[in-house]
Order: sequence, then structure tokens, then C-alpha cells
Amino acid sequence: MKIRYDSEEDIVTIEVSAEKIDHAEEIGPIIMHFSEQGKPVLLEILDASEFIAETTKAMAKSKGGEFTEVLA
Repeated sequence: MKIRYDSEEDIVTIEVSAEKIDHAEEIGPIIMHFSEQGKPVLLEILDASEFIAETTKAMAKSKGGEFTEVLA
């Protein structure tokens, strides 16, 4: 797994596989790239600084170790 941050574009890229990318799906600031077999290959988080700050705030509000779903 490789994780990169582009500070000029404010994008976090997480490479989870070396497979060839076939297609991608975008949900809010997240773009997930998949192989032809539908396996995750690459995850991009756009506006990463804002996304991580909001996620951190939501997690801090969580009580007693409960899971909190964050929708961007």
C-alpha cells in the first residue's frame, strides 16, 4: 500500500493494488478506482485537508468508542 499527499492539489492518494484500473466511482470528495474484476485499486480523497478535519471532528464527538458514519 502506498499513500501520497499532493499539497498543491490537496489530494490524498492511497494505492491498494498494482492492478490495472478499469473504471472509477465518485462519491462526494472520494474517487474509488477499480480493476476489471471490481477490486479496489486506488482511492483518491479530494479536498483532503477539509475531509480529514471534518472526519476528525466527527470522530471526536463520538462517545464511548461507538462508530460514527461520516458522509461528505
